[in-house]
Amino acid sequence: MSYLSAVLRHLKILIPGGVLALLGACSTTDRGPAPTLERQAAWVVLPFANHTETPLAGNRAEAIALALLHAQGVGTVKRYVSTTQQEALFDVAEGKRQQEALEWAREQQARYALTGAVDEWRYKVGVDGEPAAGVTLQIIDVASGETLWTAAGGKSGWSREALSAVGQKLIRELLQSGLAAAR
Repeated sequence: MSYLSAVLRHLKILIPGGVLALLGACSTTDRGPAPTLERQAAWVVLPFANHTETPLAGNRAEAIALALLHAQGVGTVKRYVSTTQQEALFDVAEGKRQQEALEWAREQQARYALTGAVDEWRYKVGVDGEPAAGVTLQIIDVASGETLWTAAGGKSGWSREALSAVGQKLIRELLQSGLAAAR
């Protein structure tokens, strides 16, 4: 009986560690140090670049980021609504559109802008069709145009998980780190 109890004791240690290692392999993130931000300041969400083949992936990530900023308790948040949409894989006007959006943010007297890019937003090809999202985020000081914080991450989910849920988890994780020092 002592051999069986020793095996069970080892399994109790190994199984949780294995599960954590497996879950950790599903996500990769890199983040800058959290800046000191005024949580109740006026915020805007600027257009997210879409570097994927998935139409409107940037718009989907913007909508999620807007909702998560509200959920994190930041001040007023407005979303820049562009009259043009980026659908081409290589958009040469991306920089110009970003500058126009930043000018709009200044007109709105916003203190901070959240913007980013979507690098992956798809279901992987294969039997399981796992959802995968890759996003970069930036918090910008609107007045100066200076990037205060940036983060990048990628996350994949399980075969029955929604792509939007994986994207939401990833954006939430990144935003929480960017807002960690907000007062």
